[in-house]
Amino acid sequence: MISKLLIANRGEIACRVIKTAKKMGIKTVAVYSDADRDALHVKMADEAVHIGPAPSNQSYIVIEKILEAIRQTGADAVHPGYGFLSENAVFADALAKEGVTFVGPPVNAIQAMGDKITSKKLAAEAGVSTVPGHMGLIADADEAVKISDQIGYPVMIKASAGGGGKGMRIAWNAEEAREGFQSSKNEAKNSFGDDRIFIEKFVTEPRHIEIQVLGDKHGNVLYLGERECSIQRRNQKVIEEAPSPFLDEATRKAMGEQAVALAKAVGYHSAGTVEFIVDGKQNKFYFLEMNTRLQVEHPVTELITGLDLVEQMIRVASGEKLAFGQSDVKLNGWAIESRLYAEDPYRNFLPSIGRLTRYHPPVEGVQDDGTIVRNDTGVYDGGEISMYYDPMIAKLCTWAPDRLSAIDAMSKALDNFEVEGIGHNLPFLSAVMQQERFRSGKITTAYIAEEFKDGFTGVVPDEAAARKLAAIATLINQTLQDRAVAISGTIGNHPRKVGKDWVVTLAGHEFPVTISTSVDGTTIAFADGGKCAVTGGWLPGRTHTIFHVDGEDVGVKINLAGPAIRLRWRGMDVTVRVRSPRVAELAHLMPVKLPPDTSKMLLCPMPGVITSIAVQEGDQVEAGQSLATVEAMKMENILKAEKRSVVKKIAVKAGESLAVDGLIMEFE
Repeated sequence: MISKLLIANRGEIACRVIKTAKKMGIKTVAVYSDADRDALHVKMADEAVHIGPAPSNQSYIVIEKILEAIRQTGADAVHPGYGFLSENAVFADALAKEGVTFVGPPVNAIQAMGDKITSKKLAAEAGVSTVPGHMGLIADADEAVKISDQIGYPVMIKASAGGGGKGMRIAWNAEEAREGFQSSKNEAKNSFGDDRIFIEKFVTEPRHIEIQVLGDKHGNVLYLGERECSIQRRNQKVIEEAPSPFLDEATRKAMGEQAVALAKAVGYHSAGTVEFIVDGKQNKFYFLEMNTRLQVEHPVTELITGLDLVEQMIRVASGEKLAFGQSDVKLNGWAIESRLYAEDPYRNFLPSIGRLTRYHPPVEGVQDDGTIVRNDTGVYDGGEISMYYDPMIAKLCTWAPDRLSAIDAMSKALDNFEVEGIGHNLPFLSAVMQQERFRSGKITTAYIAEEFKDGFTGVVPDEAAARKLAAIATLINQTLQDRAVAISGTIGNHPRKVGKDWVVTLAGHEFPVTISTSVDGTTIAFADGGKCAVTGGWLPGRTHTIFHVDGEDVGVKINLAGPAIRLRWRGMDVTVRVRSPRVAELAHLMPVKLPPDTSKMLLCPMPGVITSIAVQEGDQVEAGQSLATVEAMKMENILKAEKRSVVKKIAVKAGESLAVDGLIMEFE
């Protein structure tokens, strides 16, 4: 058995591997860059070795630096996690030459299946259905356009060594194919050190379903069910679940057996994933690629199978046989995973960086109702989110006996997850959990684009939700008023009294209410005769409280902003004002302050580096024309003109770093 394991990775996955290694009694070694000196995985490991500057191409993907850390610590095995060097055959071969165990598949399997072009050729030769496309390497943008024209739009431009949504673009016309080729090539080179690109037909209305495989060094290979990964943005998964709500048992078996056959064809061992695109209309599936590593979304498979995949990888790497067969694999219940990203859903999911001024995940483990909450993370309260790495903060998972119960458990867990200091996608995740289309399982990889055509702007509370939030705000206001009375006591010689009648305004709703308190609790009576019974232990200073509104638990995030109360719940973010009737009457007379006019400015939508400026001062630009490219968290973002105009001033140069809303250029 392995005695000391070095984790050649960072963040959440490094922490995940360390937990299992410690459970198995294996000592652990972390590696870290300048940016990760105080990272959680460094604190968790038994030893830690500094390997260089923040950029991953100067630290985490420099093979010699990882080898030096191995020599320095005497580690006898390496787990690569996902991303970075996890599918790098040169790295795996270098470990073998050092006599160090690679906790992953054999080199030949990485070479054959880790390369998307080669894997598609092998799959086709093995009789596996593959997506139509050009499997050869593409020399330049002109050839990319020519091939795309031949295949027929839309096409998917992909990095051969890619993963995690990096180096992928969908092109709907020749211009997008040209731009997408160059951006994919740049991202691939920066993320993987390999800029080879291929193109395939983009299947419309597809579902992204993948099969988890596990094999040992004795020829045994099993499939552990599937994962539905269709909800994606920018080709990167956001919400995953296991099993898929789409597959029937016959299709599951066919996909599983095909995945196993493919793995056996290359002598595969360790954990791996065979990904398929499934045509939601015709129920046909096509081989997409094989990931020769542990997947980000592996926890949902663990929750429905009861297996620890990291433990299995370590045991396989140590030469052990699998202790179970295919007939022993049982899928129990349903699991959902929500990826919490440092990105602003209100700005088209652009990356966000900064300090986590508050990071309080929900309580993990078995809940009172029998559901399970699991949170895999690599950050902590007060930690820093860097611009150099993937923006994922945590993977929140829930398990329940059935799908809707698992979704409801996720909704509650998201309600109770506090993150402050950076932009994040918690409101978006909460919103998806409430959508009828998601709850019914009618999802495709175009889900986000179809359901949020104009971008995510938050959830507008309907009448019922507005009343719940109004009742909660009224109770909060009552607590504040009672506290003020307890402090000040009197006004002159007159005892100060707290009124019972208030007017609550939020998100276009206005509710005259009356609050009354008895031994049985607090009741909020609305002017139209409706009532809400509400209780909660909120006290000034608390930023989260679970209120009980008419018997329902409502976990709300709370911030006081002067006389206003900010409440966040289920994707809603509302500013509530609780006023006396007279003040509410006067408030209607107040003018509305208009936001500043930025229509003639191009502002940086995220913190990042300006990698290129595509225009010059005095140029006339057309709507949709590329203006500048910003790189952040290993992703390139091309900024385009919204309308026809003339460039008046360019405020930055290529290579400069900008904060959110930093000025890039002005227009006449």
